[in-house]
Amino acid sequence: MPTKDDEIIRLLFGRDEGGLKALSKEYTAYCSKIAFNILGVREDAEECVNDAFLTAWNTIPPNSPEKLSAYLGKLVRNNAINKLERNRALKRGNGACEAVIDELEEVIPSKSSVETSFEAKELMEEIGSFLHSLPQKKRKLFVLRYFCCDSVRDIAAKEGISENSVSVTLNRIRKKLKTHLEKRGY
Repeated sequence: MPTKDDEIIRLLFGRDEGGLKALSKEYTAYCSKIAFNILGVREDAEECVNDAFLTAWNTIPPNSPEKLSAYLGKLVRNNAINKLERNRALKRGNGACEAVIDELEEVIPSKSSVETSFEAKELMEEIGSFLHSLPQKKRKLFVLRYFCCDSVRDIAAKEGISENSVSVTLNRIRKKLKTHLEKRGY
């Protein structure tokens, strides 16, 4: 039985504008939260979401994402980070995105050491490999914090655990990620 995502992708493949409407209806709230967490400005977040939907319209086909939410999340996240950099306004997000970046700065090699796209892709694959080795609950905490830029408070509320537990778990995951990357030469 086809899922909503299968139906949306089928409509997009057929260049049916109903697919874009369904995409917007199903994923606006999800994508808006990601963009707002990064940018902190509702209007900028809306622009990034609209741009992500346009990119999805233009890239499906030929792309046929296995998980539409992850595909859209990546598009909107990239748009929001690019907009943040263009605006040179890390502080506009009340420091939320800056805090997330600072947390990972000690783990992820600097941009200067990841010059080529091949090296960057290789690094992303290593991080992906590491994440897949984690239990699902820890992986979810990591993704909520470092992909969706959710606050520790929001993650704690979503997961029904204390903020301290979220912070401690994320700290331990970062340390393990650092060790994992160092063992692999990063």
